[in-house]
Amino acid sequence: MTKPADNPADPFKKALAHATKVMADDPDLNVSYSVDPAGVSGDSMRLPQVSRRMSREEVLQARGTADALALRHKYHDDGLHARYRPQGEMARALYEAMETARCEAVGAREMPGTAGNIDARIEADARAKGYDQITEAGEAPLPVAAGYMIRHLATGRELPPSARNVKDLWEGFIESHAGTTLEELQARLDDQGAFAKFARQVITDLGYGDQLGEDPDAPEEEDEDQAEEAGEEEQEPDSAGEEDSEPEEADAESQQSQEDQQDAAQAQISVDEMAEDEMSEETELPEGEAPMEPPAPQPVSEADPDYAVFSDDHDEEIRAEDLAEPVELERLRAFLDQQLEPLKGAVGRLANKLQRRLQAQQNRAWEFDREEGILDAGRLARIVANPTTPLSFKVEKDTEFRDTVVTLLLDNSGSMRGRPISIAAVCADVLARTLERCDVKVEVLGFTTRAWKGGQAREKWLADGRPQLPGRLNDLRHIIYKGADAPMRRTRQNLGLMMKEGLLKENIDGEALEWAHRRMLRRPEARKILMVISDGAPVDDSTLSVNPANYLEKHLRDVIDMVERRRQVELLAIGIGHDVTRYYDRAVTITDADQLAGAMTEQLAALFDSDPRARARVMGIRKAM
Repeated sequence: MTKPADNPADPFKKALAHATKVMADDPDLNVSYSVDPAGVSGDSMRLPQVSRRMSREEVLQARGTADALALRHKYHDDGLHARYRPQGEMARALYEAMETARCEAVGAREMPGTAGNIDARIEADARAKGYDQITEAGEAPLPVAAGYMIRHLATGRELPPSARNVKDLWEGFIESHAGTTLEELQARLDDQGAFAKFARQVITDLGYGDQLGEDPDAPEEEDEDQAEEAGEEEQEPDSAGEEDSEPEEADAESQQSQEDQQDAAQAQISVDEMAEDEMSEETELPEGEAPMEPPAPQPVSEADPDYAVFSDDHDEEIRAEDLAEPVELERLRAFLDQQLEPLKGAVGRLANKLQRRLQAQQNRAWEFDREEGILDAGRLARIVANPTTPLSFKVEKDTEFRDTVVTLLLDNSGSMRGRPISIAAVCADVLARTLERCDVKVEVLGFTTRAWKGGQAREKWLADGRPQLPGRLNDLRHIIYKGADAPMRRTRQNLGLMMKEGLLKENIDGEALEWAHRRMLRRPEARKILMVISDGAPVDDSTLSVNPANYLEKHLRDVIDMVERRRQVELLAIGIGHDVTRYYDRAVTITDADQLAGAMTEQLAALFDSDPRARARVMGIRKAM
């Protein structure tokens, strides 16, 4: 008699992992299941977690995600993809969406069973983002619509309802601009290089050609100049030998043609293949011709390409539990609770107020006088009084409340030491538990540096001879106190880490805000809210002593502008004794740390208020949108 599995989901997870390796054609692929966002990194693949309940939604999501990632792993070349990747944000998003659709379409043609699984995943993701409810094209991103349309045209399959709604809204615009180019789709699907050029043409047709960057297949000017000089030298024979030069010119043209064909073939070789064949290619390259250069590195900051970092070798993104032993975390948490015992009552009352307002948005409503449903007992008296009156039924209806994630980004700089950081920690604790009870995911992050006045980055700068304008010159420390998917009961102790002596140092707000924003964009929730709590402008003595005085502040403004312009994340800020309204559109400044709990509660509650005028009053917006 075989022993039953401890976890009923284990056999399914094992079978899915094996099938994924076979589909990806990679027996060495390491497949794991995690609450973190799904993805592939090298030879490791993360799939969505499957609980013991094995609900239908979990199984479909895991299957669809596994199939999609396996097909991309099999049919996608990272080196070739990077060669043609555009520079601009919108162009890059269009390029990525179309390539993902290509891999899934090619896989569906070879393995038809994957199409249904991926359809289920697409529908679940689209519904989670509210695409089934939108009525205007501008409410859905153009890259998403382009990916859906490529998948539809490539497979001939009808899209799931929510995705089809997005495709239909954008279809007229895309066809009117790129219809002629899209006719070439079927001929380009199997060749990733040809498809990349096709995608770049579609991006140009849609009006984003200025974001493509340089054409990777364009010949370099230096090579052309050298070829012209070589041609002029060959065209200087003696007059007596002019007749003999004609065959030589023909041979030169033939040789040049062969070299052009070789160059075109080399352009299709991936970066990895080029690295493997580097030694042999060096001997085959014509004299004077340089090997292909790798693509330029991506800028440090999406918000400001000119923002520089001297060295990020010692930056760290670390979980709170990795910065202290469990015993120390427990002691620090007890110290935090003891210090803030008098404040808990007031914070608790505010949290209950927030919970009531949130639950009011989630309450269910009844529709009365229906012909079927649940018998409306409150109207039976009419039937008793008049037996000819028909029975009355009611139907319960859920009100719209989009799934939401809230990130609290806390300034962990030295100026927050003492009562401000204590109150920030307890407010984060109470609000996280409150929002969790309302099914709102919460993430708590902190930011500081690893050292005062520069760390190992500054030491490297000194060793390199103090180059001018080095950029950011300290080692970052970004702390994850609570992940969005981690329950509060498991991470409560982590917030005590803010009481740790020596933790709070400098604050480089711009990079921290950009980091938190990137984390939120990876979340599946339809609505994303990011709240920043700080007590001052960005300050790092090491950086500001060798760069312009407004270097960090300018970067913070650029990041805020980027986040608010994209509108993928709702951004708001609270300044403790510091006027943050000069940075953020949605902001409030408090003069005493004791006011923080009320400010946080009101700010969050206002975001969930259905009345735009009420939101505007609390958020400090002059006009209700």
